[in-house]
Formats: sequence, structure tokens, C-alpha cells
Amino acid sequence: MNTIVSVPKVPAKRPFNRLSPVPLKAVALSDSFWAPRQQVNRDVTLPSQYEQCETTGRVDNFRRVSGRKECEFSGIFFNDSDIYKLLEAIAYSLPGEAKLSAMADALIDEVGAAQDANGYLNTYFSLERKGDRWTNLKDMHELYCAGHLIEAAVAHFDATGSTSILDVARRLADHICDTFGPVADGKREGACGHEEVVLALMSLYRATGEARYLEQARYFIAAHGATPSAMYWPSTSAPWWDFNRRYHQDHVKFEDLHDVVGHAVRMMYYACGAADVYAETGDARWLAALKAQWSNMTERRMYLTGGLGARWEGEAFGDDWELPERAYAETCAAIGSIMWNKRMLQVDGDSRYADLMELQLYNAMLAGLSLSGDQYFYQNPLADGGTHRRQAWFGCACCPPNIARLLGSLGGYFYSVDQEAVWVHLFAQGVARFEMDGGAVELRQSTNYPWDGDIRIEIVEAPASMKALQIRIPAWAKGATVQVNDRPAEDVAVGSYACVQGVGAGDAVRVHLPMEVRMVTADPRVFATAGKVSLMRGPMVYCIEQADFPAGVDVRDVALSPAAKVDARFEQETLAGIVALRTSGKVIDRSAWDGALYRDGGSVSYAAANVDVVAIPFYAWANREAGPMTVWIHAT
Repeated sequence: MNTIVSVPKVPAKRPFNRLSPVPLKAVALSDSFWAPRQQVNRDVTLPSQYEQCETTGRVDNFRRVSGRKECEFSGIFFNDSDIYKLLEAIAYSLPGEAKLSAMADALIDEVGAAQDANGYLNTYFSLERKGDRWTNLKDMHELYCAGHLIEAAVAHFDATGSTSILDVARRLADHICDTFGPVADGKREGACGHEEVVLALMSLYRATGEARYLEQARYFIAAHGATPSAMYWPSTSAPWWDFNRRYHQDHVKFEDLHDVVGHAVRMMYYACGAADVYAETGDARWLAALKAQWSNMTERRMYLTGGLGARWEGEAFGDDWELPERAYAETCAAIGSIMWNKRMLQVDGDSRYADLMELQLYNAMLAGLSLSGDQYFYQNPLADGGTHRRQAWFGCACCPPNIARLLGSLGGYFYSVDQEAVWVHLFAQGVARFEMDGGAVELRQSTNYPWDGDIRIEIVEAPASMKALQIRIPAWAKGATVQVNDRPAEDVAVGSYACVQGVGAGDAVRVHLPMEVRMVTADPRVFATAGKVSLMRGPMVYCIEQADFPAGVDVRDVALSPAAKVDARFEQETLAGIVALRTSGKVIDRSAWDGALYRDGGSVSYAAANVDVVAIPFYAWANREAGPMTVWIHAT
């Protein structure tokens, strides 16, 4: 279980946001779903990732630069970023974890020793490639790596108060600010092919109050879409038209970008950075673009699980309704979207952002991690023949530490405040203690969510300035009810926040979210899922996996009646405890094809006997023996 070491104050609201997020340090989860996963993150995931970074030479790359070890550079040119993301993930689990603290100190020592006197830090370019620095911003990820170092430094400073790595990050950020900007200011034009640095500069701005970091972040966003491209400067490598500018979100200015395009992770980080800059500057054109991008993504280019990225080639978004079941759906893209939705939620308190954040947490992100905590998916297809399995590590290992840092920072996604209310976005048993304007707040949630929809929120302490609780009622929770001290609340509508007014210390709010099983169909223009249905319950997307079916029955041949009765039951011994869905279905009789690929006639016949169908949460698949899996099931 997490513990609250101090009672932090909610940071001041950003000028153009409606809400302020309650800090990570204010929230301690004690539920049976997320808290055990956070413990596995601390005990298994982070130590195993640290070991992977040692054995694969990622840490040695820093020792090589500092002269502490003679060796060749190991791995991909952006391998530094894995160290930084791991350090950030560790920081979210501090303090009180001596083993993790020692890991953080060791990494900080190696990173700091490799920094140049002018602040530059990237082990791929530190020695023999020194003359190539900043010559290919489109591909070589120097600013991307710098961004992850800066974010790790801010997280470590927030957790410990130490500036040991923050000082390193500020020197690097100052070097970047001194290097890039308008030519009229004596600088060089530049835009990064992977926009992570913008998020980082905004984090550093908020941690230090240094205005130049905000201005640099705004510059990097504004530099996208320039003609010629600011990603090529000086123009010694190739002319600007020789690359796919849509892939890098560089084909138009941000305010003119109204759909999600190109590399999915980059697009999510681009949107995150723009949302951060908007919160400080209030450019209405950028907010309009952000909302248009979000609508395009959720209405036309997102999987049922919240997965993002249809194309394996380029890890990219496809066209509208291009959502093949062999989805790419990179884990990092889902994490980027969760981060983006958190930012959009602070802008205007629209519950749709929290709904999507929750969907992706339980499905698109969580599927990327094994129940054991040390195996990972990079891609998350919605159907598989049994060959796609999690791995202990990757040559391009962006996803494992990204999962670890999200799990470590999860408490920071649960609550926000405005001047008069506390907003409850997510549900899990635990306690939140923090200072808002007017005094201290303590809330206690009691629930078995996501398996059960009954939630009790006790207000243990609250200042007089707190006038209300705003409680999210998910769009799927038809028939939801809210009671205050056993008195029904008014204005409870799905897909919005229920405003419970006149509450204070000693009051208790009970929320009931019906957990009915839903059969879901896709827009007919999604050709890949035509004639198929999927099962959902609460925030969970379900799939069927071969391990639950008898030999001779391929799950890809199973068909369900839309009128089928589906039972939901909690099974403690299955996949670390899940609510499984059970029903009866039919099996397609393929003998009619008799080895032919095509046959005349449009009907499908079924085997005489029905089959018992067991569906499990999508996140839990591939934790048993290998076999076919599908989210979308034929409809009879």
C-alpha cells in the first residue's frame, strides 16, 4: 500500500485551466486492483528494468562518456531515454523505498558525470559524433532524450527535494534555449521529430518559474509546419520535401491540424505539449485544434480498447475508420493519450476526457504488462493467432519504463479541485489528503471497483470553502444513483459530473454505477468488425482466449447471439482475480468450404452443439498458454 508522507498543497491553477490536479503525493491507494500492481511495480518491474538497463549496456553508455569504462556505444541512438524514463518511474515510488532510492542515486551519478561543460548531454553524440550534434532533429531524437531527462529530474526533485539531477536538467535545458529559436535572435531554427521535449520544458517551467522554458516550449510547437521545415537546419542532409511531413506532424501549423496523423506516440506528445502551453497562454486557436484532434481520434481513429495506431508501418494512425483487428496500438500511444486526456480534463472538466482516460488505463495501457510485472507488449492487437507474446525487454524499449512511470504516478490522475469543489475522476479504495484554498481536505474511498460499481466517499475533513463534490458518472453507467447521507442527490446524468452540493466533514456520499454487461458494435464503416460484437462491463473490454475453450474449437469461429444472456462472476483463482463473463454460443461449421477459399452462397452454418463461452478482461490475455484470442466475436 502507498502511504502519504506529507500533506501537499494543490498547485495554483494554471491561468487558462478550470481545474488543478491533486498531486500524486496526496493519494494513497489501498484497493485490490491498482495497489497490488503498484507494489509489483516497486518490487519487480523497476528492479528488473534497472537490471535490463545494466545488462544491455544502456548505463555503460554514460560510463563510456565519463571515462569510467572503456566500451563501444550499445544499442539504438535514443537509448538514453530508457534510463531517464526508468529514473522518472523510480522517483514516483520515492521516498521510503531504500532499494529504489539507491538505484536512483546510482543512475543520477552516472548521468551527471557524462554531461558536457556547456550542458549538452547525449551519449550517442558525446564523443566521436560530436560534430553531428543537432544536425538531424527529424530522426535522431536528441531533443526527445533531453525531454525525458528533464521530466525525470522534475519528478525526482518533487519526490525528494534534491536538485542533484534537476541541476543537470537545467543546464541541458538552458543549452537548448540558447541554441534554438528565431534566426533574428541569433539562434538556429529547429523543430523536433518527436515532441517530448515540449512536455518536459513545461514541467520544468512549472517547477522553477523560469519563463524562458515556457517560451522555448511555445517556440517548438509553433515551429512545426514551417516552410521549409525547421526539422532540417542547417540544410546539409536533405531538402525538406524528402520526408513525410504528416508522419512528423510537420505538414501544417498546429492551429490548422484538425485530425490525428502520423506516428501515434509523437502525435499524443505533440497534443500534450500544446495543451500545456495553452494552459499558460490561452491561444484559442490551439484549444480549438486540440478539441478537433480529440474528436477525430475518438470518433474515427481509435480502437474499442482505447488503442491508438492502426498501421504497423510507421507505428501510425490510419485513415478514418481504418481499424484492422491486427492493430498496432502501441502501449506508449495509449499512455500518451492518458497523459493528454488528463491535461484536457484540467482545461474544462469535461467528463469525456476522464471516461477515455479510464478506458485506456484498464485496457490499452494495462494489457502492455504481464501479471508477473516483468513481461511487456509493445503492440496490442485485438485479435491474434497465438504467436504474439509479451517479452522481457526490447531493443527499442520505450514501452516498459513508460508503463512503470504511469503506474507509479497513477495517484495523480484521481482528483482535481476548483475554487469550491473537489472533483473525483477515478474510483479505487484509498485515501486522499491535501491542502486546497481554505484548508485541509481528507477523502476516503471504499469500493471494490472495477469489479463492483458501489462506491462510498467519506469526507473526513474539509474547509468551509469546499462547497461540493463533483463525481464522475461514466457514460456507460445507465441508471447510476448518488446518495448523500442516504438522501438521493439531484441531477445525476451519465457522461457528466454529478455535483453534490452542501457537503462537509462527516458526510458520506454513496455512488452506484450499474455494471451491466454490454454488447458493443462498431460503426459499419469499420469494415474489419462488420457482423461482429464485443463484450464490455464497466470500464473493461473483454476478449475470448483459447485457454478457456476445448480442443477443436477455435475462438475465431465462435459466434454469439445479440440476445444471449451473459452472466458475470468474480473468480478469485483465475488470472489473479477477475470478473469473468459466461454465456453460450455457436461455432461456425467450416466443413462447407471443404478446403476452398471461397464458395457460393451467403449463409453461414453452425455446428449442432453449442459451446460454453468464457470471456476475460482484455488486459489479462496472454498470461497463460499461447493460443488464439479475439476481442470482436461473430454475431449470429
